[in-house]
Amino acid sequence: MFNRLPAALALLRPGRLLLASSPRSLTGARRPLGAMEPAAVRCLPGEPKLTISFRLDGSNKHMLRDQDEALGKVLARITNGIAKSQKAKKSKKNSKGPPRQSPEPAAVKLYYEGQEVSDAVPNSEAWRDGAVLQVGDVKYAIRRNAPTFTAAELPVSLLAEFPVCPNLEVEFGNLQDCEFIWFRETSPNASPEAAGEPPRGDGGWTEVGRGRVHVPSNQDVGHRLKLLCIPKDGARAGSTEELVSAGAVEAGPGVCTFDNRHAYTAKEAEWPAVRVVTYNILADVYAQTELSKTVLYPYCAPYALQLDYRQNLIKKELAGYKADILCLQEVDKGVFSDCLTPALDAFGLDGVFRIKEKQHEGLAMFYRRSKFQLLSRHDIVLREALTSDPIHSALLERVSANSALKGKILQRATVLQVSVLEDLKKAGRKVCVANTHLYWHPKGGNVRLVQMGVALQHLSHVINEHAPGAPLVFCGDFNSSPNSGVFQLLSETAIPLQHADWRSSGPEESISMELLSAFPPLLSACGQPAYTNYVGGFHGCLDYIFIQPDSMQVEQVIPLPSHQEVTTYEALPSVAHPSDHIALICDLRWNP
Repeated sequence: MFNRLPAALALLRPGRLLLASSPRSLTGARRPLGAMEPAAVRCLPGEPKLTISFRLDGSNKHMLRDQDEALGKVLARITNGIAKSQKAKKSKKNSKGPPRQSPEPAAVKLYYEGQEVSDAVPNSEAWRDGAVLQVGDVKYAIRRNAPTFTAAELPVSLLAEFPVCPNLEVEFGNLQDCEFIWFRETSPNASPEAAGEPPRGDGGWTEVGRGRVHVPSNQDVGHRLKLLCIPKDGARAGSTEELVSAGAVEAGPGVCTFDNRHAYTAKEAEWPAVRVVTYNILADVYAQTELSKTVLYPYCAPYALQLDYRQNLIKKELAGYKADILCLQEVDKGVFSDCLTPALDAFGLDGVFRIKEKQHEGLAMFYRRSKFQLLSRHDIVLREALTSDPIHSALLERVSANSALKGKILQRATVLQVSVLEDLKKAGRKVCVANTHLYWHPKGGNVRLVQMGVALQHLSHVINEHAPGAPLVFCGDFNSSPNSGVFQLLSETAIPLQHADWRSSGPEESISMELLSAFPPLLSACGQPAYTNYVGGFHGCLDYIFIQPDSMQVEQVIPLPSHQEVTTYEALPSVAHPSDHIALICDLRWNP
C-alpha cells in the first residue's frame, strides 16, 4: 500500500559494524564547508543497548553496543572496521596494478567540551549530546536521542487536487513541530537516478509547498514529488529525511459527489456546537471479492475499486468535512493504521480502532484533539456481553427460548465501540459516543433487535457508571430501514411481542417478546433520507446518527448528494465516490 523508504536505523547484532555500501544518506541539502557531520546516538535508561549511527566513506555505519561497555572497545571496533575496509580496497586495487603501501590506520577518538573522553568510561556516559567523534580527519557532532523519524512513507497513489499525507512516526520529537518542504520534479518522467540529487529550486526539483499535507495541482500531473522532513522537538532538530514518490502525480477524477457538501463544512463548527459524521467506507476485504466485482458493483470501473485509488477519495472527503466526532464502519485494520491515522492526525484528529473478532475490518472513532480528550473506552462484542454480563441476563433468558435464533446471534462477531469524551473547553462536560455495524442480512431483523437491545443496555450502564448525565451520540450502519424494529426501538423505546421483525427469518427462528430501550426516545439527527446506501440492486436508508433531544439539538444537517450526482456513474461506488454508502453529517448544539 505504501512505498517504504529507508527511515529507521538498522540495528545489528552486538559488536558488528556495517561497512557495506548502502543507499544515499537522507540528510537533505548539502552541508556547509567545515561543518561537522551528524552522528546519532540512541540511549534510553533501562535498555541494555545503545545504538551509534554515522556515515563514513559513502557507507552508513550502525552499531549496537552494551551501555555498560567501556568506550575504548567501541573506538577500537570502529578502527578495526576501517582498517578492514581499507585492506579490501587495497586488495582490489593491487589486483589491477603494482602493490601499494598500506595507509596508516585512522585515529578514532571521542571528545567532550574539548577534552578527550577516557577509554574506560562506559558508553552510557561517554556518548553525550554535544560530544565530538573524530575519525581521522572527519569530525561528527554527537546527537543523543535527537528527534528521529522511525517511519517515513509516501502513498503510492498520488492524484491532482487530492491531499497527500505522508505516514510518519517520530521518536524524541513532536510531529506538530516538524518541518516539511515539498518539491516537484522539474522534468516529467525523469530517470530514477534523479532522486539521488538533493532537491534545489533551480535544478531538477522545484519547491512547491510547505506543511505536513500537500495538495498537488494539475500542473504536477506527470511529475514525481519529493519531500524533505525535518524532525523537531521545539527548536531541537534531528537529521532530515528525504522521500521521493514511487510514481508521478496522476489526474484526478474531476468533480466528486462530496465536493458540493464541502461548501457547507468549509469552517469548523463553533463551540458549543459539535460536528458529527458517520460513514461506512466499504472495507477493501469486501470491495475486492469476485462477488463485488461481478455481481454487487459490476458497473464500477475496476481501478475505482482498488484501495489505493479509493483512499485518495476517502481522505479528501473526510478532511473536507472538518468533523469533531467521526464514526467509521468497515475500516480495514491496515487502512486505519497506514492511511486514516496519519492523514486525519495531520488534520487535527486522534482515533481509536476496534476490530471485529477473527476479521480484518472493524470500527474507528476519531475526535478533534483541540476540542476533546478521550477519557475511557468500553467496547464490547455483543454476543459475548449477552452471555457473560449479568445486566443482560433477562434478555438472554428470553432469547434462549429459541435455540436456533440464539445460535445465530452467537455466531455474529458484531462489536459496539464506546468512547467517553470530555470537552476541553468546559471541564466535566462529557459525551458518550457509540459506533456499531449491525448484522447485514435482509432477513436478520430479529438478530438486529437483540443486538440493539444489548447495545442500549450496555450504553446505559456505561453512562451511569462512568459519565453520569452525559448525552449519548449513537452512530453507525444499523442495516435497518426507518420502518424496522431497530428504528422503532430507538425512537419509540419499545418493541411489542408481535412485531414483524421477530419473525423476519422464518418460523424456526421466530420469537415473541417485548423489548424495552434503556433510554428515553432518541432522535435521528439527519432524519430519514431516501437512501444512505445506493447500489445496483438496492437503495435504502441504513445509516443513522441518534441523539438525546433533551441534551442536544440539530443545528445543521449537511445535504446529501443529489440523485443526479449519485447516479452519474449508475450507482455507488464509482470513480467519483469511494463507498457504496453515503456519509451522514450534522452539527449538533450541545447545551453547555
